[in-house]
Amino acid sequence: MTSGARGSDAIRTTDHDAIRRWAEARGGRPAAVAGTGGDDADDGGILRIDFGEKEEGLEEISWDRFFRTFEDRRLAFLHQEEIEGHDSRFFKLVRRD
Repeated sequence: MTSGARGSDAIRTTDHDAIRRWAEARGGRPAAVAGTGGDDADDGGILRIDFGEKEEGLEEISWDRFFRTFEDRRLAFLHQEEIEGHDSRFFKLVRRD
């Protein structure tokens, strides 16, 4: 669900489809900081979205794993649609409460 909360043109959402569409429209893929996941295959580690060429230190994960971790940690996705007339890649994962 997308809330009306906006600050500095940032939009806060927990809608998985909206998050995935936003990321993929900018060439983003779900990722985690390498070495931060636990022994449990469901532990996504420290979540990120990797844009463009694969960033060193990040490992690509599935959207399913990304969103399982996102929900387990009760996160929300704070992002911008545009900045100065161009698609923005600004995002931050924040606590829902």
